[in-house]
Amino acid sequence: MKDRLGRIGLLGVLVVVALSLLAPVIAPYEPTDMFSKNILNPPGSKFIFGTDEFGRDIFSRVIFGARVSLIVGIISVGIAATSGYILGLIAGYFEGNVDNVIMRLMDVLFAFPSILLALAIVSVLGPNLSNTMIAIGIVSTPVFTRTVRASVISVKSMEYITSAKAIGLKPLDIIMKHISPNIMAPFMVQVTLALSGAILTEASMSFLGLGIQPPNPSWGSMLNASRSYMELAPWTAIFPAIFIICTILSFNILGDSLRDILDPKLKL
Repeated sequence: MKDRLGRIGLLGVLVVVALSLLAPVIAPYEPTDMFSKNILNPPGSKFIFGTDEFGRDIFSRVIFGARVSLIVGIISVGIAATSGYILGLIAGYFEGNVDNVIMRLMDVLFAFPSILLALAIVSVLGPNLSNTMIAIGIVSTPVFTRTVRASVISVKSMEYITSAKAIGLKPLDIIMKHISPNIMAPFMVQVTLALSGAILTEASMSFLGLGIQPPNPSWGSMLNASRSYMELAPWTAIFPAIFIICTILSFNILGDSLRDILDPKLKL
């Protein structure tokens, strides 16, 4: 709270979370309601963000789209963080052949651009929300694995770990009681930054038609639908784009602030 940028990032995240949780209360209409007499209406008193090509209220769709983005971000990052944390702990602590196998697998995943790999996975599994979350979780796992592995290798060389080994503690006890608590700072920062990446990836996949399917609202699919009406009705693209930019920027600013707070090297 002492960091001004950190407060801005936290406020932005809280606003998006509040909008998504209170969407049924805040949104004046259902996101799929169509008003045939109000097609492509500009922003006004009745439709504050205007309407789209089907006469749907853009404000309501943007608010419900925030819920979709957060659900995808939280669940996909949860998948990536859990699998990456476990693999990183194993690779960093045991090293040797175990480390080589795990990290070569991560290198294979890293060899593909994340959005292309996610698109390939969804193309195989089928385009829906669950498969989108699984795909984003898989492509985000290598980043967490490398982050955790590097932290474990650094902590493992500390004297208190050597002492724990000398008194005969089992590897599992050393990992859970002595290593895990001391690698949480970079891990939590990576979680925050990964959330913004997951939201952007979901928007990109929805834009390409492989994310959440119409008529359900998604910021990416709203941008895709607005391409044909950019000159006639620019508001159909402006408001979803603003929400994408502000949400991702808020998570990134919050992640940078957490890094400044949690990284002891920056306090020297």
